[in-house]
Amino acid sequence: MATTKGCRTASGIVLTIAVAVGAAPLEGQSAQPGPLPGAPGYKAPVISDTGALPGPRQPIFFRHDIHAGQDQIPCMYCHSTVAVSSEPGIPALRTCIGCHQIIGGSTPSHQAEIAKVRKAWSDRQPPEWIRVYWVPGFVRFSHMRHIKVLGTGSDSCANCHGQVNGMAQVGQAFTLKMGWCIGCHVEREVIRGRDCSVCHY
Repeated sequence: MATTKGCRTASGIVLTIAVAVGAAPLEGQSAQPGPLPGAPGYKAPVISDTGALPGPRQPIFFRHDIHAGQDQIPCMYCHSTVAVSSEPGIPALRTCIGCHQIIGGSTPSHQAEIAKVRKAWSDRQPPEWIRVYWVPGFVRFSHMRHIKVLGTGSDSCANCHGQVNGMAQVGQAFTLKMGWCIGCHVEREVIRGRDCSVCHY
């Protein structure tokens, strides 16, 4: 059986470099090292300025570092279609409101974003999320196939999406260019990993 650490190495390197460089702590975050995102006791930092965050600005500032990191909600809870579809799917608004009918937020900024979720629900108008990841139309990528091999844990998702549980705003972690994908296939000894028809059909 091929090793699973290979493709995770890249995300681990990125995290290691970020820690080693010693980036200035965000507002409300201690300079002392604490638990890693997703670990028990992790507390997502308070963010007052979102301008410098990577990734596109979304209609609602959805904090993956709070949901997946601090609260340890599994990826599959929200992205439930990923195991049965080629697309991971954006969670239905009913998934969000299931919690946020009750949970109102702990800070004014959180409360403002949750109010947007509640308004979208009452107006029956889901947010128009901006897609972060995409591949060209001539590429066929199946999440279902990858999840079947890699599993459903957040570590599996991190192979391609990076440590989302530590991202306040999700941005693209890896290029997803052909060479990057083939490198992972070769490393994992995927049968037909370099066969064009695997992705181009």
